[in-house]
Parts: sequence; C-alpha cells; structure tokens
Amino acid sequence: MRCAGALATTALATTAMAEDVLLALPSGLSAQLHEVLTDRPGDGLVYRFRFIAEGFDPRADQIETVLGDLTYLCTEYALDRVSDIGPNPRQVVISLANKETEFGVADPTARQVFEAFRVEDGTCIWEMF
Repeated sequence: MRCAGALATTALATTAMAEDVLLALPSGLSAQLHEVLTDRPGDGLVYRFRFIAEGFDPRADQIETVLGDLTYLCTEYALDRVSDIGPNPRQVVISLANKETEFGVADPTARQVFEAFRVEDGTCIWEMF
C-alpha cells in the first residue's frame, strides 16, 4: 500500500458522483466517496476515486483486509462509473483515508492508503508498482 504523494491533477466535476451513500466494505467499515480526480500522466488517463471511512486505521498486519476493501471499491463502485465519466482509463486508483485531505498535500494526522488497478474484461486487476 502506498501513501499519497504530491501530483498535479485536475478535479473532475463530481457533483453528480459525490453521493452521500455509505458503502459497506468487506472489512466491516463504511466508506463514502470524497472526490474523483483525473489526470493524464505520460502513459494515459487515470481516474482517482478517493474514499473516506471513519475509523480507518490500517496496520501492517491488515494488508490483505485493506486490499480487499480497495478491490471491492474498485469493482463494486468505480468500475460502474468509469464508463459514465468519459474515455476508458489506463488506470483506476482507489484511495481510502480516515478523513478528508487535500490531494497532494501531506497531512501527518491522516491515515491513508491507495492502490492502482487496471480495468480489464469488466473487472479491476490490482497493479503492483
């Protein structure tokens, strides 16, 4: 799992997408969409779905549990919405944090992880950097 880094990005209009829906995660936590960002690094389009889960506090011994939540958010939430946003992305990045943070700005009080997935054959495939 990676921690958020500084990256220039363009915010996607998320008014229609920022739903007040709580998503029940496999870990038992509930997550809510914070924002969706897009950018075009050298290799192509990337969509970043940023979620908040109150009480989220990942530990090293929870890697499989956290990856399960991130994969779930990609397949059960982001994947359905990618086709509604625009062109197919090269990559979907899912982040999960315990509180809202500004993208690219370090917040030592935030607990956050993110992983990248490629969309292939209607599913999210985890990509190890």
